[in-house]
Amino acid sequence: MSNILISIVTPSYNQGEFIEEAIKSVRSQLPAGMIEHIIIDNCSTDQTKEVVAKYPDVVFVSEPDEGQSDAINKGFKIAKGQIIGWLNADDYYMPGTFDKVRSILSSDDVDGIYSNVRFINKDNKFIKNLIVHKPVKWLSLFHCYIPSTSFFFKRTIIDQGLFIDKDMHISMDKDFFANIFYKGFKIKFVNDFFASFRWHDSNKSLDTADTKKLRQKEGLIIFNRYSRFNFSVSNSNVKRYSLVDGALLAYRKLLKLFNPLYNYQRLVKSQN
Repeated sequence: MSNILISIVTPSYNQGEFIEEAIKSVRSQLPAGMIEHIIIDNCSTDQTKEVVAKYPDVVFVSEPDEGQSDAINKGFKIAKGQIIGWLNADDYYMPGTFDKVRSILSSDDVDGIYSNVRFINKDNKFIKNLIVHKPVKWLSLFHCYIPSTSFFFKRTIIDQGLFIDKDMHISMDKDFFANIFYKGFKIKFVNDFFASFRWHDSNKSLDTADTKKLRQKEGLIIFNRYSRFNFSVSNSNVKRYSLVDGALLAYRKLLKLFNPLYNYQRLVKSQN
């Protein structure tokens, strides 16, 4: 798979301040012709178009869309690569990531992989490492423990009709990963750092009270969708789901204890 094409889909809206770093992090991975970078832009009004115009090999689609999920689906549908990744416009890949991804996904028994991620701030300063854990199928119904920015998968997944649910406003990635698990695909955790996630004031995932409420409601919908249960999405059932979700944090921490990077990070913190 040394000549495999990797397609990266980037949804974009007014991230002109950061998007060039995302583009460069893709371009620097492999020689030209081995990478396809698709940017689906929702008619940005900042400098995005001018920045992207500097890179004519980037596939740039600028048109109205129905939100981030719709943009990602558009990119998935036109992607030509055997391996596909999803990189937000304000994030970027770490050097050497694509070589590692190609090597691991050359195995026929692995359909997708993910890694830990680095958190950085608006000014590109390191905040912390987000250390994750091995995949647990049923846990995907409660926690989105796979960082989308470090996830790569074989195109057989979208060839079988698995796309982002546009009706999920906060938990679209959680639903996508649960769908992949429950369709029988194999996902592997790689104890490395494939990407940096930029944390700033305009992040969609910021935990406001309304965001938390919507996330729990969507979580119950996801639970119903892929389990054998079908609870009504009432306020009382959403609260029950939330309680179970919270209780499972201890289990996730236990899983992380098997990760040497997590234990090393704890040791460093205790010595400072």
